[in-house]
Amino acid sequence: MNRTEFIIVTAIILFVAFLLGWFTHWITHRFTRVASSDMGEIDRLAQALHEAEETRDQAITYLQKREAEMTNNLQQTEAELRAAMDGLRDARHEAEELRGYIEKQSQG
Repeated sequence: MNRTEFIIVTAIILFVAFLLGWFTHWITHRFTRVASSDMGEIDRLAQALHEAEETRDQAITYLQKREAEMTNNLQQTEAELRAAMDGLRDARHEAEELRGYIEKQSQG
């Protein structure tokens, strides 16, 4: 095989490889092309997803706000409970002192 034949065979092989690659690309593009009706459905699904994300964000914001309110109410209730328990403890202590005083007066 001389130099000219080698160049021609190499050119033919490269051309066949090019044609095979181009044909593969064309077939792949032909089967993976998205139809316009599918694009409409994809747009509708994207819009629905966007609306769902907005609704989720609103729900999260509402829950965080509600949780803060409930935490605040719980803290207020606990403070009121502590105040009531302190008042009850003081009243019991005072009642014990009065019982002791009455017992001393009745014995004395």
